[in-house]
Formats: sequence, structure tokens, C-alpha cells
Amino acid sequence: MLDPLIVGNVLRELREKTGRSQEVVSGLADIGRTHLSALERGERRPTLDTLFKLAAALNMSPSEIVRQIERALEDADRSSENPRK
Repeated sequence: MLDPLIVGNVLRELREKTGRSQEVVSGLADIGRTHLSALERGERRPTLDTLFKLAAALNMSPSEIVRQIERALEDADRSSENPRK
């Protein structure tokens, strides 16, 4: 299942790696800053259109964002399967 918190964390980490603020990325992606903030907090799920806009704003392909989300989901699954004692 796609966890919106994981998606949001990935989006935030990718944005922070570019050194850009929410204001800059949301402006480049032509979405509202509060919308981007809600996405990063996992309160909203990005549409495919929004994902493509964010990818362009982050100078990466949409498929790379999806790969990062897949990795984060796999890591979360592994963590839940092997909890620390």
C-alpha cells in the first residue's frame, strides 16, 4: 500500500537535496506552496500531473521519483518485518 507519509518524506528529501525551498520548488512546479507542504507532510497524495511538475522543478525524471518512493516503501516493509528487539 502506498503510504502518503513515505511519499511526502521522499519528496521533502529530494527537494532538500537540491537546496531549494518549498517556495522555489512550488513556484517552478506551478503549484501552491501550501499544497507542496501538505504533500511533504503526507496529508495529500500527488496526482500524476503534480508528480511530473515536481520532477521538472527538481531537475529529475518522474521515474526517478517513483524509484525513490519504491525504495523507501521497501525499506519500510523490511523494517516492519524485522523489528529490533
